[in-house]
Amino acid sequence: MLEQLLQHDKELFLYLNNLGSETWDGLWLVITNKFSSIPLYLALLFVIYKKFGWKALLLMFVVIAGMITFTDQITNVFKDTFMRPRPCRAEGVMDFTRFIAPRCGKYGFFSGHSSNSMSTAIFAGLLLRPYFKNLIYILIVWSLVVAYSRIYVGVHYPLDIACGLFFGVISGSGFYKLNKYLIKRFISE
Repeated sequence: MLEQLLQHDKELFLYLNNLGSETWDGLWLVITNKFSSIPLYLALLFVIYKKFGWKALLLMFVVIAGMITFTDQITNVFKDTFMRPRPCRAEGVMDFTRFIAPRCGKYGFFSGHSSNSMSTAIFAGLLLRPYFKNLIYILIVWSLVVAYSRIYVGVHYPLDIACGLFFGVISGSGFYKLNKYLIKRFISE
């Protein structure tokens, strides 16, 4: 059953990856670049500052840094444990892949881009929900676009993406609850 699931995952990857075209490659390379999201992160930090103040922002900055470090490190543990080769390195797949990423890491299960972007979307969306009711949906769409970019450039299977997104939801929710507790304990008067 697992073998059949992985085979379907490869087939879906090849289908989605090969939908790409040279016309759109540049755009997807920008989307998948981790530095492209910096303006969004800065805007979110600015809004957090405006709504919560400096003391809360500093505390949240530590919590957010912890969340990103946590998701990154857990992703690496999974990659090193499962050792699933990325599509751009997998025999029987790499020859049919449109690989346009600047590099191809060794292992891909699960996607760090997906888990980090989704944890950020959930954390910020829940945090700012009292002020911007629909922001969480916009951030989730942004995270899904970033996640899909990993398939487009040829470095992750859909299952890597789905598991990364799922872990991001758990991580973002957990760190949001931790942040809420810390704000109540140390900032609220």
